[in-house]
Amino acid sequence: IIYCAVIGNCQLAFDLERALQWTAALDRWCNARPDMVSFSGQCQHHRAELFRLHGAWAEAYEAAARAQELSARGDPQALYGGYYEQGELELLTGKLDAAEASFGQAARSGYEPQPGLALVMLARGNAHHAQAMIRRTANVADLATRRHLLPALVDIELAAGDLEAARLWAAELDSFARETPMPMVRAAAGQAGGAVRLAEGDPAGATQSLRQAWRLWQQLGVPYEAARCRVLIGRACRDLGDEPSALMDLEAAHAQFLELGAGPAAVWAATLMREDAHSATGGLTPRETEVIRLVASGKGNRAIAAELYLSEKTVARHISNIFLKLGISSRSAATSYAYEHGLAG
Repeated sequence: IIYCAVIGNCQLAFDLERALQWTAALDRWCNARPDMVSFSGQCQHHRAELFRLHGAWAEAYEAAARAQELSARGDPQALYGGYYEQGELELLTGKLDAAEASFGQAARSGYEPQPGLALVMLARGNAHHAQAMIRRTANVADLATRRHLLPALVDIELAAGDLEAARLWAAELDSFARETPMPMVRAAAGQAGGAVRLAEGDPAGATQSLRQAWRLWQQLGVPYEAARCRVLIGRACRDLGDEPSALMDLEAAHAQFLELGAGPAAVWAATLMREDAHSATGGLTPRETEVIRLVASGKGNRAIAAELYLSEKTVARHISNIFLKLGISSRSAATSYAYEHGLAG
């Protein structure tokens, strides 16, 4: 009981290194006592989670399956962990129907299978459904559980287009990192903060946070999150006009995702690799990019014409072309596009 309680508390506190040490100790203890079913199922659950984090997904599948088997033989507390971890692995590898079914099995334990189930909704393109689901869960969760939901909350709010909500969740995670400066908490907070800064149109600030988070994930041996950081770094480099560095980071992330077997993430990275600085601007010419930047700053056609030494008629034509290329019909929509794609400032 002491072993399991300590491991559980380590994971709730994001103390990955200590959780690994205690799980190894519990594993040795369980192996020496094969008849102690009520403990060994929980041990397999913890092993599955740690294997998943460290990129050993085949071993994580085996441990999750073993936890499920042992839960049926007298370890009901392993029911949630065994199926939840299986669902996480299925989500990472793009098996969305299987993941949803596994999370449904995990829910039979009485615990909510979050953030996994909300992330399945997000992967299916239903960001607002995912947003409603994860918000409801966070609002009723105890503090420790809520903190584990924070990274997913930031991702889902950004996908749903609610930058202000994402900013608030990221600030809560950053506050937790300051209060409890475990490497895993700091890595998650840096990654969330970097993603928010990128969405805000601050690629330079995002890069600083994301590189620090990437180094921490690397030190912790968590390859999937490290690769996700590199994708975001690549996007930031592209927004800063550094296409060679962007491609370097995206290619490295893509290779890591392929090695892990993370199909959806590999497709994400590959899609970004095919983009270049031209496509990142929506096909706008350099002059049109200058014009949309000035539109986003709040300037009217006369002021834009004066700054760029153009006639107002030419500026109006540029704005008409911008609207056509971007599929928008107002200056406010152009302003939103400019901020979302790093063209403002």
